[in-house]
Amino acid sequence: MAFFNARPQSSAIKIVKPGEANDDDNILKPTPVRKTDNVQRHCRNIMIYGSCKYENKGCVYYHPPAPDTSPNPSNAPRAESPIKGQTISSPSPSLSAKAVNAPVFVPKLPLPALLQPTATPPPQSPSPPTNGYQEDHSDFSDAEGQAQELNDQYYPDHQYDTYGAGEQHYYAAPVFVRQPLNYHLYTSTVPAAFVSSIAETHFVPPSGELRTLLQSRSEDLRMAPPSGLGLPEEMQGYHSLIPLENIGGPTERRKFGNWNSSMYRAINSVDGCTYALRRIENYRLSHQAAFSAIETWAAIRHPGVVAIHEAFTTHAFGDSSLVVAYTYHPQAQTLFDAHLKLTPPAYQPGMRFQQPAASTQVPERTLWSYIVQIAGAIKRVHDAGQALRMIDVTKVLVTSKNHVRVGSCGIVDVLLYDTPQDMHMLQQEDMTMFGRLVFALCTGNVMASSGGNFQKSLEVMGRLYSPEIKTVALFLVNKGGPHKNIGQLLEIISSRVVAEMGDALIAADTLQNELMGELENARLVRLLCKFGFINERPEFAREPRWSETGDRYIIKLFRDYVFHQVDENGNPSLNLSHVLTCLSKLDAGTDEKVMLVSRDEQSCLVVSYKEIKACVESAFGELARAAASNVNNNVGAGYQDERLGGWIK
Repeated sequence: MAFFNARPQSSAIKIVKPGEANDDDNILKPTPVRKTDNVQRHCRNIMIYGSCKYENKGCVYYHPPAPDTSPNPSNAPRAESPIKGQTISSPSPSLSAKAVNAPVFVPKLPLPALLQPTATPPPQSPSPPTNGYQEDHSDFSDAEGQAQELNDQYYPDHQYDTYGAGEQHYYAAPVFVRQPLNYHLYTSTVPAAFVSSIAETHFVPPSGELRTLLQSRSEDLRMAPPSGLGLPEEMQGYHSLIPLENIGGPTERRKFGNWNSSMYRAINSVDGCTYALRRIENYRLSHQAAFSAIETWAAIRHPGVVAIHEAFTTHAFGDSSLVVAYTYHPQAQTLFDAHLKLTPPAYQPGMRFQQPAASTQVPERTLWSYIVQIAGAIKRVHDAGQALRMIDVTKVLVTSKNHVRVGSCGIVDVLLYDTPQDMHMLQQEDMTMFGRLVFALCTGNVMASSGGNFQKSLEVMGRLYSPEIKTVALFLVNKGGPHKNIGQLLEIISSRVVAEMGDALIAADTLQNELMGELENARLVRLLCKFGFINERPEFAREPRWSETGDRYIIKLFRDYVFHQVDENGNPSLNLSHVLTCLSKLDAGTDEKVMLVSRDEQSCLVVSYKEIKACVESAFGELARAAASNVNNNVGAGYQDERLGGWIK
């Protein structure tokens, strides 16, 4: 109980007469040190203040004699403080070398900080005895002028300004040079003869580019928001907002019908996932039932439609805004940015029509892929009784190689909730907007199907693409009968749909092949984690030598054999192939034998990988059983299965 009743540790130590009994058990006793001649130690009051008021009252420390005031003071001893950069001259041969070379006493805090009253009083030190055996280290008021002079000389005030007081200095964050990763340091994949188009497919880039693309997307998801944008720090559970569009860019790019719009990337505090937020400025919700359309859209899942998460209104931007959260696809581009950004957005009066340059022209195979994917998305939405109403080059996203998704769906249904409209007419308008999109991609101009540009656009399409493209575009933009639907278009392009499906299956095979190359990484990481749990764990079962005996000793020697190899010159051998080979044999438990040598090279063991694997499983099983019993006692069996289920396999 004495441990729990002990007072907080204090730096103050009670000083009593030599030989005087100290019956106070609560006072912390100093650690015994080697005895020294206290008479030869300089009084710190002389070193700091120049004088000691207890010099003639029984102070046991050495006080140099006062300097001689004779005309020749060069032979007189000097007792100046060494804080001013001068050494202490020994006044007599009796002064020990330890006293001469004693360290300079430097306060840890400047005097103003020590004199300021604190909110929490310091622990009370024992009261000073009345016998005079104490140095005057706490009486700062008597020597404030001298200490302040020393403090101003060696400790400038601006270095000890408290937070929020005086002039504040802000330092730029250190710049870290980003080192490139070894994207290609992986196991060999399946030979190309077993996978079609192993180098590159219609939907999947080559293996090297795919890894780089995935790494860049991962970095994009974890990118920190820049400062100084004036965006809200938190909004309905979303934080870390980053604009996805140029906020100060042209207003026509920010238009969403009759409203101003902007896109942001944000992180949800509930699930930790990243979402894309479409904000509609200056919107006032008139009926709560307007959000019923968002619930309908949230149930639609299709690879050609950007999924909706939720919608809400907020005043975080300084106005009443409507915000709709969508699935975020890192590094996605709109069709406008991918294919039409380098061309004029609209025809000017008197401007001669020009066909797109070869570098900006969309390949016909890619164009057919866009048509089939968008047609499939329209079919899914129309079957659900809804209309996309957002088939535009600035709203259709290219989320990966030749993969497009229609975004910003459902917002118009909320904005125009009070305006009754016929759903069949809206679906017909989807097909018309789809036809305008095809014209824009073929000619490189968003206004290719309007006004007097229609015939010129048909001529350009006839020169650059096959007649089937023109047929599809005319079918979509022409006003058909009341029975015109997207199913009829799919019948017209059925051969293209079959080719698209074949390319999609090839892409699936390619991705599975890439995944097979990553399976070994998971197995090796599992082994490395087991080694980390087992090796160098002396505290388990209260046995300090737990990791040095029995099965654990074999595992330790095998760890040294795998990772601590050296060459003939004693230099570390960083052979990754050796590491991967050994870990793969261990995971398989082969009968191949290996010789393990102790660190002192006095003993060696010849064991097989199968025996080493049994040692690893035995040692880790012992740890797992202890962890499982602890989980059962504190949390429950359900949490145990979640934590240890992956290791039991």
